Amino acid sequence: MNGIRAVIRKGALQEFMAKHKPDILCLQETKAAREQAEIDFEGYEEYWNSAHKPGYSGTAVFTKVKPIKVINGFPDGYAKKFNLVDDKDRDSGTEGRVITAEFDKFWLVTVYTINAKDDLTRLDLKHKHWDPAFLAYVSELGEKKPVIFCGDLNVAHTEDDLARPKENEGKKGFTKEERKGFQKYIDAGFVDTFRIFTKGNGHYSWWTHWANARARNVGWRIDYFLVSESLKPKLKSAKIHADVMGSDHAPVSITLDV
Repeated sequence: MNGIRAVIRKGALQEFMAKHKPDILCLQETKAAREQAEIDFEGYEEYWNSAHKPGYSGTAVFTKVKPIKVINGFPDGYAKKFNLVDDKDRDSGTEGRVITAEFDKFWLVTVYTINAKDDLTRLDLKHKHWDPAFLAYVSELGEKKPVIFCGDLNVAHTEDDLARPKENEGKKGFTKEERKGFQKYIDAGFVDTFRIFTKGNGHYSWWTHWANARARNVGWRIDYFLVSESLKPKLKSAKIHADVMGSDHAPVSITLDV
C-alpha cells in the first residue's frame, strides 16, 4: 500500500469496500495513526497498530464481526527472546507490523513483514530474527485454534511467484534466506491458499512503479493468505484482485465457510 491516506484520497479503498463488502479487511503499511485517516466504514469496528515512527509501516483491521480480543504486536518477551532490534537500534517490534484478532473459530493475524532492503542490510534481521519470531507466534496460536495469517510478507516463495526470477535471484525479496523463511511456514503446516486454486506464473500482487511494470505484468506475488491445514477443507476461493488500482499492491482475498 502507498499509505492509507493516499488510497483514501484516490477513493480506491472506498470503491473496493463498496463493491466487495468483506466481512474482515486487513491493511498493511498504513503509514498513519488512526486519527490521521479520515475514513469511517459503517458497520465495521476498527483496530490499528501504528508504528512509533510517524508515517511509517503500520497495520489495521476493519471487521463486521466483533473479535473476542485484539492483540497488537508480539507477546511480551518476544523482542528480547528473538532479538528484534537491528544494528541501527531499530526495534522491529515497535513498527506496528502485527495485529491479531481472536474469533470463535480461528485467529486472524495481519502482518507487514520486514523488507530486507536493496542493500540487504535488514536481511539478517529478517531471516534470523523476524521470521523465526513470527513462525513461533503463529504456531503458538495454532495450538489453541486454527490460524489465518495474511499480509505483505515481502518475499516471492518460488520462481512462479515473480516475473523475472533469474534476474532477481539473490536480491531482496528473492534471496535463499527469505525463501527458506517462507518455506518454514509451509513445513509447519500452513497452507498457501492461492496455490490451492491457481498454479503457474503470471499471477502477481505487487509491481514497481518503474518502466510501466504493472501494465506489462512484470510483478511479484508477495501478498499472501496462509491458513492452518485444518481450515483447508473450508476454503472456497483465494484471489488476487489485480484490476484494483490505487496502490502498487493489489488486494488479495479468501472466502472461507466457517
